[in-house]
Amino acid sequence: MNLNHALARTWTRVGPRFLPFADAATPDLPLPRLLRLSLFQVSVGMAAALLNGTLNRVMIVELGVSAWLVALMVSLPLLFAPFRALIGFRSDTYRSVLGWKRVPFIWMGTLLQFGGLAIMPFALLVLTGNGHAPAAVGQAGAALAFLLVGAGLHTTQTAGLALATDLAPEHSRPRVVALLYVMLLLGMVVSSLVFGALLADFSNLRLIQVIQGAAMVTMGLNLLALWKQEPRQRSRAEEPETGTSFREAWRNFTVTGRPKRLLVAVGLGTAGFSMQDILLEPYGGHILHLGVGATSFLTALLAAGSLVGFTVAARRLARGADPHRLAALGALAGVFAFAAIVFADPLESAFLFRAGTTLIGFGGGLFAVGTLTAAMALRHEGRNGLALGAWGAVQASAAGLAIALGGALRDVVSGLAAHGALGEALSGPGVGYSVVYHLEIALLFASLVAIGPLVRPTHGVRPQSPARFGLAEFPG
Repeated sequence: MNLNHALARTWTRVGPRFLPFADAATPDLPLPRLLRLSLFQVSVGMAAALLNGTLNRVMIVELGVSAWLVALMVSLPLLFAPFRALIGFRSDTYRSVLGWKRVPFIWMGTLLQFGGLAIMPFALLVLTGNGHAPAAVGQAGAALAFLLVGAGLHTTQTAGLALATDLAPEHSRPRVVALLYVMLLLGMVVSSLVFGALLADFSNLRLIQVIQGAAMVTMGLNLLALWKQEPRQRSRAEEPETGTSFREAWRNFTVTGRPKRLLVAVGLGTAGFSMQDILLEPYGGHILHLGVGATSFLTALLAAGSLVGFTVAARRLARGADPHRLAALGALAGVFAFAAIVFADPLESAFLFRAGTTLIGFGGGLFAVGTLTAAMALRHEGRNGLALGAWGAVQASAAGLAIALGGALRDVVSGLAAHGALGEALSGPGVGYSVVYHLEIALLFASLVAIGPLVRPTHGVRPQSPARFGLAEFPG
């Protein structure tokens, strides 16, 4: 008993300085509750890793599905991204009999994710001809499954971010944003490793078990995340209708012009960082002649750079930094990152390539946390969901379109270069990649132009005393 008391006193003394994410917690939102709430981001990351990573490879290699059909299926969730602003608006104005605003939308998103993952493996097997129905039935079923998962993850993430904004005090929101991003990244990385290990000995039965197991884990994580989070206000159900339509709310939200400029910056910057998403590893193998293990390590470098970016963003924002300025620094870091990637080819430098990859993750982390924090401050008349939904809609749509455009542009330019249509100077195998990377640099510069007028001036701001940096700063 004495030992337990001594340990408790010790943790009480060291906790605020050394426990991860300790400074993100507040009396109204203690650390256990905050970590539990962030589990919805783990489920979203798991779904993203499954759709964009594991199933991408399994469908093409193990199941023999045509690459164009796989690309079409994986892109279907993007159809729901533009509706995130509407979902956020509805979660702002929803009047539940039980007294909730956000919980019904998170729960509905969870059900959609669960339903899509539940039917997905069977649809994929029918699609490949390993069933008792025509392949067209499998194609329709697979399309429905991907649509359900996409609609579910977009609904869950939009309402979940809005709920986190509702619960977190304004001074702690930057750290909460960083924590939510880390949990999203953690869900993607860990689930990718788990899926890869479970499907190493591939069979149709194992595929069914893994995907339906992911459905059960999604349900469990989101239920745990929701438990006793949003306070119930039964009087909300008796409040009169506001009569405000989505169009009117959007017009009021964008009346100052700042939200539009921020969303333009988010779209340009996200496209600038995302266009390389499916090209980095092929570039390393095709142009720099790196092995499979060396190119796979790039994912770890991107994740490490992102974590450092989240850490720096959380610390700077907690000390009063302007989120727009932080996002601009992230975009500027991306410019240098892609310049390093471009010069890695003529210099034949694998080190420069890896450094650029890490810097892409760092700049992307700064840009994402900065713009999301800025979006949280744009709420109009208490409508957090509308602001965060608009940010999510632009971010997800820009990322998906940029990835598709990057792959297509690389193929077209590489084909023209191979046939000598671009001249002798532009006939190498790296020309297609280089054009994409140069376009990304241009997009990031355009994002800087859009962000510029939003950055608040620094003159007249009193410098703050430096704060000590411990594990409590990482990256909550």
